Amino acid sequence: MSGFLNSTIARKFAMALSGLFLVIFLAQHFFINITSVFSAETFNEFSHFMGTNGFVQYVAQPILIFGVVFHFVMGFVLEIKNRNARKISYARYNGSANSSWMSRNMIYSGGFILIFLVIHFIDFWVPEINIKFIEGDMSGLDAAGNYRYYDHVVHSFEPIWRTVLYIVGFVFLALHLIHGFQSSFQSMGFNNKYSKALKGFTTAYAIIIPLGFIFIALYHHLN
Repeated sequence: MSGFLNSTIARKFAMALSGLFLVIFLAQHFFINITSVFSAETFNEFSHFMGTNGFVQYVAQPILIFGVVFHFVMGFVLEIKNRNARKISYARYNGSANSSWMSRNMIYSGGFILIFLVIHFIDFWVPEINIKFIEGDMSGLDAAGNYRYYDHVVHSFEPIWRTVLYIVGFVFLALHLIHGFQSSFQSMGFNNKYSKALKGFTTAYAIIIPLGFIFIALYHHLN
């Protein structure tokens, strides 16, 4: 068992599985956030439920954090091992002729996304953790007695630098997903007559979801 877990195939499989888990979370995160464009009340209700539900807070959230850390650590480990394996033959390797730009630069897009996630956590997750678990306020209400979630999002996107940062972050996410989402299924052995349709779906997802997040950021910045 330990030999299997230490193999490159096992690492790729585990990384693909964690990546698919994060893709599912990303879709859920998007569908909640997009409600902030149409209804502040609906967004507040969704946010309060997610922020106070015991299962979400004490089961799903730790699993999500573990999945994020695991995915990025495994990605960097695989990149280091792949580079070490190519040292001897690297001079004869023509990357542009054998793979796409996105597949050759997953480590860089992933690294930028990691930095972006840290900033995102500081913007939204850390303040919520402080209010709920340090100050002990689980009400979700501000000083005026209104839910604070929608106003926090709007104020966060007021500075142009933060809006631009988020846009760039989601562009890198799209580039990362265009290759990573589809290759996750390949790493898990999914290769059959539905592969072409699956590639179309993963490409559409990789473009539409990040564009949706960019739209949300721009909407709140401009309004």
